[in-house]
Amino acid sequence: MTENRLTKRIKLTPDILNKIAKIDGFKGLWQGSLRMSPQILGRLKKSVIISSTGASTRIEGAKMNDAEIARLLRGLKSRPPKGRDQEEVAGYADLLGRIFDNYKTLSLSESRILQFHGIMLKFSKKDKKHLGKYKAIDNIVVARNEKGEEVVLFRPTPPYLVKKEMDDAIFWVQNELKENKLHPLLVIANFIFEFLAIHPSYGRQRTAFARLDQFTAP
Repeated sequence: MTENRLTKRIKLTPDILNKIAKIDGFKGLWQGSLRMSPQILGRLKKSVIISSTGASTRIEGAKMNDAEIARLLRGLKSRPPKGRDQEEVAGYADLLGRIFDNYKTLSLSESRILQFHGIMLKFSKKDKKHLGKYKAIDNIVVARNEKGEEVVLFRPTPPYLVKKEMDDAIFWVQNELKENKLHPLLVIANFIFEFLAIHPSYGRQRTAFARLDQFTAP
């Protein structure tokens, strides 16, 4: 990852800078003047976990809607998840909840990323051998068109380059946050892009198919 890779990808136009300023302003308002009760904050947290879990797992082929996810999470202590969809939903929600609770003490590192991967797939019986590891075989992302034909959406980084590219991405983030020359929002957004392009680990062992129009920008 070269030093100017971010600026090539994201042009810091006045519009983008203005939006970042508004986000910072809202953050200051939230921290300085909004005083929500623990009950309201708790409900907000649950809502975000459910909606994020649903959106993220459905991208990978899960079929559960938000109402079904809410019911699953309410009864998770007494009823372990059954089936691929429930296993992935339960793991993702558990990880997201941990991040909500501990974000102030979490740091970005390879070991942390692999730990998160292990937590996310801990309920998945078919993924036991993948937990906390980078991928060993290609995980090409494909979709199925209306004719039933497989179409390659993109080819992530091949396994033999994953370690190097992840090390580069993590080092870049750590260095940029330390130097504090770029807004953290831009740094993290760029890292997320790199992470998704590398696709360093397995989610579903089988390929997740979806209609092409789900991946078309509006």
